[in-house]
Amino acid sequence: MHQVTTLLSVCTERQGLLDITDRVAEWTHAQGFGTGLLTLFCRHTSASLLIQENAAREVRSDLESYFARIAPEDAAVYAHDDEGPDDMPAHIRTALTQVQLSIPLIGSRLSLGTWQGIYLFEHRRRPHTRTVALHLLGE
Repeated sequence: MHQVTTLLSVCTERQGLLDITDRVAEWTHAQGFGTGLLTLFCRHTSASLLIQENAAREVRSDLESYFARIAPEDAAVYAHDDEGPDDMPAHIRTALTQVQLSIPLIGSRLSLGTWQGIYLFEHRRRPHTRTVALHLLGE
């Protein structure tokens, strides 16, 4: 059993879902493992990770709209606004999603379904550079 790690830097331009599947798959494939388990961990409290449909863009925009409704930017609702009106809603959206994913590696490939992609979900309005830790355990 072997393990390898890396830090993936992801630049975001706006709020929303950013597909990182290809970058993650390329790094994983380059490790030469046949089987294993890939863990991804987002090192932020205002961004998260999702596995979601990668075919219809409307799925992503509907999800973005939904989270804007359930955690709106409303200064009258939150005490925490140190970094602006999107600060606390970003933390809530992260709490409702996830910062860690585990994906099996079978036959040297990530075992994602046909329409599944890996997304960084940026919850802040302004551009950020996000870090996702990747840990692959296998052989």
